[in-house]
Amino acid sequence: MKISKQARRDAKELFLSCLQNGLLDDEKVRQAVKQVLASKPRGYIAILSHFHRLVKLDIERRTARIESALPLSADLQASVQASLTGVYGPGLSTAFVQNPALIGGMRIKVGSDVYDGSVQARLAALQESF
Repeated sequence: MKISKQARRDAKELFLSCLQNGLLDDEKVRQAVKQVLASKPRGYIAILSHFHRLVKLDIERRTARIESALPLSADLQASVQASLTGVYGPGLSTAFVQNPALIGGMRIKVGSDVYDGSVQARLAALQESF
């Protein structure tokens, strides 16, 4: 479905109205969707579609997935979480996952940013170089 420029502008305006202190407020999002569905402005399906995309992207930007080969100690988890909060700002939710396939090291994914310091990635890079 092609979304018009006006629908994109309306969706962005709706998205910005749902921000509170720079973070997305769940209740405001629900109210905004209900209001759009109740009033049904021209192109409301396209507006809601683009609004959904904006909300989804914001949630991804505010979610960090940290994979490691072995379980991380509590102090290391706190250190990684503090570093990520310093870079990406407050409101970042983190999930620590154990992935034995990494062999060693850590892989961090926040939104579309990926920091891969795993042994598996280094071996793959070495294999590529040959």
